[in-house]
Amino acid sequence: MKTSVPFVSMLAAALLVVLPARAADVVSVMAPEVNTTEKDGWTFAFSPYFWAAGLSGDTAQFGLPSVHIDADFGNILDDLDFAAMAIGEARHDRYSIFGDIMYTKISSGSATPRGILAEDVDVSSQTFAGLVGAGYSILQSERGTLDVVAGARVWYVNTDISFSGGILDGRERSDSATWVDGLTGLRGKYALTDRVYLTGWGLIGGGGANVDWDIAGGIGYEFNKTVSAVLGYRALGVDYSSDGFVFDVVQQGPILGVVMHF
Repeated sequence: MKTSVPFVSMLAAALLVVLPARAADVVSVMAPEVNTTEKDGWTFAFSPYFWAAGLSGDTAQFGLPSVHIDADFGNILDDLDFAAMAIGEARHDRYSIFGDIMYTKISSGSATPRGILAEDVDVSSQTFAGLVGAGYSILQSERGTLDVVAGARVWYVNTDISFSGGILDGRERSDSATWVDGLTGLRGKYALTDRVYLTGWGLIGGGGANVDWDIAGGIGYEFNKTVSAVLGYRALGVDYSSDGFVFDVVQQGPILGVVMHF
C-alpha cells in the first residue's frame, strides 16, 4: 500500500523533533589518569563523566530522505530521559586496558496539525556506544606518558515511533542499526605541576562506519592521590550508512570528568 504524502510529512516532522537528541550519544576514550611512577603492580581508575555535546550532520531512518540537523546541547537536554557515561582503566607499567560505555535515552511527543492520521506522535531514541581497547606507552617519565592505543567500538542506535488517535491509532514502527568500528591513535598526559596536568587523545578508524574519529584535550587537577577532575573539550564524528539508515554526524562540546584512583 502506498504511503500518503501527509503521513510522510508527519513522520518526518516527528523525527526532526527527536533525532538531534541522539547527539548525547556519544562515547568515548576519556582516559582516567593514574600515577604510574608511584605504584608497583596494577593501578586502577574509574571515571563517570558528563559531555555537553551539540550535534550537526545528516540522519535518515524509516526509508525517509536524509534530514540535516543542527542542535545545541540545550535543545537536546529538553528531551533527555536518561544518560550514563563512564570509563574504567587498569594499568601496569607501560601497558593499559580500558573500557568506555555510554547510554542515552531520548523521548519526544507532539500533537499532529490536523489529527486525522493520528492525534499524537511519540518518538523514543536510544543510543549505546561501548569501547574496549589496550595501550602501550612509547614515552614514559615522571612528568607524563604518551600511549599508542587500539580498540573496537560498538554502536547501537534505535528509534521507535508510535501513534495514538486517528486512523493510525495503536500503530508502532521501529528502526535500528548496530555496527563495530576499529580505532587506533594516541593519548597522553603531562604534569605541569604536582597537581595540575594536561591530558588529551586522538583516535581514528572505521569498519561498519566509513569513518569514526574522536579528539579531545583538557586540563586536570589532582585533589589528592585518590580523586582528581578533568575539564576539557571534545569532538567526535561518525559516518555510517546502510540500507537507508544514515548516521553521519559530528558531536562536540565541553566535557567534565571526576576520576577515582585505587
